[in-house]
Amino acid sequence: MAWTWRFEKSDGSAVEPAVQAEEFSTQGDAESWIGEEWKGLLDEGVDQVTLLEDGSTVYGPMSLHADEEAEG
Repeated sequence: MAWTWRFEKSDGSAVEPAVQAEEFSTQGDAESWIGEEWKGLLDEGVDQVTLLEDGSTVYGPMSLHADEEAEG
């Protein structure tokens, strides 16, 4: 199994950030990576991410703006 992230703008269009994620062997590894990298991705114009397992959506889109929306 390969776990990957799809990076998107808020309208669902694809974004290719400079920071590229590799394929992960576990969901936990993929989630740990996004937990470490989300701020940099947000700075590069990524608004939301979707987790994929072998190309199929596991969950998402998940906003990277969640904290800002919760405060507002």
